[in-house]
Amino acid sequence: MNIYLFIILFVLVGIYLLNLSTSLLNISSANPQLPKEFKDLYDPKKYYESQNYLKDNSYFKIIQSTVINIIIIYLILTGGFNSIDQFVRSFNLEVIPTGLFFIVIIFFGAQIINLPFSIYDTFFIEEKYGFNRTTIKTFIFDLLKGWILSIILGGIIFSGILWFFIKTGNWAWFWCWTGVTIFEVFLLFIAPVLIMPIFNKFLPLEEGELKEAIEKYSKHQNFKMKGIFTMDGSKRSTKSNAFFTGFGKYRRIVLFDTLIEKHSVSELVSILAHEIGHYKKKHILQQLIISIVTNGIMFIIMSLFIKNVELFAAFKMQDISVYAGLLFFGFLYAPINVILSICLNYLSRKNEYQADSYAIKTFNEPEAFISALKKMSIDNLSNLTPHPLKVFLDYSHPPVLKRIETIRLRQI
Repeated sequence: MNIYLFIILFVLVGIYLLNLSTSLLNISSANPQLPKEFKDLYDPKKYYESQNYLKDNSYFKIIQSTVINIIIIYLILTGGFNSIDQFVRSFNLEVIPTGLFFIVIIFFGAQIINLPFSIYDTFFIEEKYGFNRTTIKTFIFDLLKGWILSIILGGIIFSGILWFFIKTGNWAWFWCWTGVTIFEVFLLFIAPVLIMPIFNKFLPLEEGELKEAIEKYSKHQNFKMKGIFTMDGSKRSTKSNAFFTGFGKYRRIVLFDTLIEKHSVSELVSILAHEIGHYKKKHILQQLIISIVTNGIMFIIMSLFIKNVELFAAFKMQDISVYAGLLFFGFLYAPINVILSICLNYLSRKNEYQADSYAIKTFNEPEAFISALKKMSIDNLSNLTPHPLKVFLDYSHPPVLKRIETIRLRQI
């Protein structure tokens, strides 16, 4: 057997089995006893509902992952990628248009496979638990807008990478890295202004107690921003959230309208204090630097395999091309990506504790922050007792009970 074929199949099956076992362990760790910390807010029936939500989501994702992995392995073993390549080559286009045609077919093939799962997730699971507010019209328009953006932005990046690998020889990885880095930083500035408004409405927060409290706290922390906005999250879901977007003086505070509906002023300011903590602790800059460095590593490794004859033979390809090499390299890079993801999640959880600490020290209303964490967990039917392996592999935030416990310990 081709060594690369063996490695790719081993990686695909290995990652699938790891995720499967983790999901099953996570389901089994669901504790039917409502934690004492939540007894003052959580209705026992709703807590039971949250565990059913966990099970439905987990089993759904297991089925989705199983189907997708079967399709991918089938395409690899039967030469499906080669059939697509021969089809696009039959049009006798230049290399870059041929590569774009190839990747567009792969992209829409993946979208078609995922579409039934997306429909079921939105209109059955999310609907069943009272989260969904997405209409069929909104769903379709979101899908179309997402496709158009992916084609435009993805097409620019993919074309640039192809051009560099075709034209710049051994230094292609460096120029690709530089180009992607510039593009990534550029998106940080234009996303809040041009991209995000395509999907949601952002309105300045109305004058009143909440805006005054946020501005007072931000001024006290010397946190400059472009403005405070509300987002119509209720257009799609009852779930709530808050975030910052933009970079430098173009930073914006964004509150879901569903969040404002369900929280007090003190709770909302404490949530934003946590987010400001990420900026003050330079976590956003840290994430950007890590992303740039890991992209560089990826391009260096990619340059070693992008025209590897044995790698193309594993996919039963008749012709070697840069565009197909970019896709096939992703299969080899998957285990490295898993390791990087674990490390980044660990760092992210550590950063969340630091941002929690910042919020408590600077806003000095720990009970308001704890109450906000509880309400968001309840409103989103979050799993209160995830399995440690699930947390280790997938959680970018510490489990809510651990966060509350840490906050309380810091107050002693």
